[in-house]
Amino acid sequence: MATMESLIGLVNRIQRACTVLGDYGGDDNAFSSLWEALPSVAVVGGQSSGKSSVLESIVGRDFLPRGSGIVTRRPLVLQLNKTEDGSQEYAEFLHLPKQRFTDFSVVRKEIQDETDRITGKSKQISPVPIHLSIYSPYVVNLTLIDLPGLTKVAVEGQPESIVQDIEAMVHSYVEKPNCIILAISPANQDIATSDAIRHCREVDPTGERTFGVLTKLDLMDKGTNALDVLEGSSYRLQHPWVGIVNRSQADINKNVDMIVARRKEREYFATSPDYGHLANKMGSEYLAKLLSKSLESVIRARIPSITSTINKSIDELESELDHLGRPIGVDAGAQLYTILELCRAFDRIFKEHLDGGRPGGDRIYGVFDNQLPAALRKLPFDRHLSLQNVKRVVSEADGYQPHLIAPEQGYRRLIESSLNYFRGPAEASADAVHFVLKELVRKSIAETQELRRFPSLQAELAGAANEALEKFRVESKKTALRLVDMESSYLTVDFFRRLPQEVDNGGNPASSTVDRYSEMHFRRIGSNVFSYVGMVSETLKSTIPKAVVHCQVREAKHSLLNHFYTLIGKKEGKQLSQLLDEDPTLMERRQQCAKRLELYKAARDEVDSVSWAR
Repeated sequence: MATMESLIGLVNRIQRACTVLGDYGGDDNAFSSLWEALPSVAVVGGQSSGKSSVLESIVGRDFLPRGSGIVTRRPLVLQLNKTEDGSQEYAEFLHLPKQRFTDFSVVRKEIQDETDRITGKSKQISPVPIHLSIYSPYVVNLTLIDLPGLTKVAVEGQPESIVQDIEAMVHSYVEKPNCIILAISPANQDIATSDAIRHCREVDPTGERTFGVLTKLDLMDKGTNALDVLEGSSYRLQHPWVGIVNRSQADINKNVDMIVARRKEREYFATSPDYGHLANKMGSEYLAKLLSKSLESVIRARIPSITSTINKSIDELESELDHLGRPIGVDAGAQLYTILELCRAFDRIFKEHLDGGRPGGDRIYGVFDNQLPAALRKLPFDRHLSLQNVKRVVSEADGYQPHLIAPEQGYRRLIESSLNYFRGPAEASADAVHFVLKELVRKSIAETQELRRFPSLQAELAGAANEALEKFRVESKKTALRLVDMESSYLTVDFFRRLPQEVDNGGNPASSTVDRYSEMHFRRIGSNVFSYVGMVSETLKSTIPKAVVHCQVREAKHSLLNHFYTLIGKKEGKQLSQLLDEDPTLMERRQQCAKRLELYKAARDEVDSVSWAR
């Protein structure tokens, strides 16, 4: 079965971890639900009711500021942690991490100084808590929250709203169903006028969460006692009342040791004619054990809800970390691996765009199916093969001797000059696909969620991808132009062999005597060249896309980042770190999430271990 120390120690560790991360008390913090699910003990009482003395008696140390009027002006979250017998006592503040205080008079001064840091030297209050952990073999595992004392009027130096402000602050703690209320009331005042009891009645009318404490029993008028309260006849709670005898002001002035004060307290109750029969249920030592036992019962009852809260928070933090991206290793190997993984993520998305898994790749097909055919149709062959131009080209090709049968040189010049027009659409196709690929690179980088954290890597990756695309474009243009040049280099002879022969008026094939300079003759030449060019156009309409896809799209799919990978592999650790620089705010947020997740998982493991031991 899980021990009381293990249960309360578990809650203390979780609460302490929450506060170390600075996640307690904020409206927007991720830990407020967990903190509220963890039971704690709030100390409530009027000013000068003896709250501070009760706390010091439980701790066994003189460490709280003292004085008249309002002394506690900020909540003090006090976590008591039991250590091994014989170990040294020390204290730690959340706002002074890694500093241990073994002189408790210095602890008192630090509480005062930290209070003044927020509230100034005035008598104003602040809801910002001070977190103090005390480690000692003489305490029980417990979390106590010392709240400002309730008051009825504002004194000089305080705002008029001080009464309502204190009550609102106290209410914010004690209204939580997991909060155990330690209600401090002085025995030398009528319990009916107790500020602590009045407040507890509002938030805990059945008294299930309230523990009543009577202080100053030794200061009551002679002949009177508080048995009616301690025995529950005056005001009954579900838990027994506990009487406390604190050190007198003379003892405090003489720096009487707390161990001596506890012995005097035990002697007072043991020898008191009024309270002797209750002696074993009186005193600060009994109160500490009672609170610890009750806290254990509450914790046991709350374990299922604590587990549920932790699991829900783990899921939320895992999701947020996935969104923010996981932390990066500091060594060069881990950083190189991270960069390569990010590049692969980008490459997958880029290929999805090309292959149709994401929109954009269809625009490449649009270049070949729409833009290239339209460009080919717009080529100025009508003007180039006009009657006047054909005459000019053929005549120039003949030179000073007219052609005898067919003007072969004229044909070749007309065809070659016509085919030269195809260079423009060939280059334009490569350019159009290049711009589509560049846009897909830009979109793919933007859609690679993992890359959003690293603006430098994004820029480097975009630069490398665009540089590779430019090389692919150059090679694609060269290949497409070679296709055009090949058509010019070797004409398809069979096409001309199949052309109908010119005949004379007698129906015989044309001879050298036929007028080879007639208008009809030149029109036929222009028509034949136009037909041949049309045949080549159909061929190029099929082969140019193949060349462009082979040299640009295929290469982009298979080797877009090959050169980049080579360069990355040669970079030193510092250069890799520069590529993985992030927005500092994002880095801090991820670090916080990682710490929180680590805390929650450790808490879950501890809760599970305690649950199995129940």
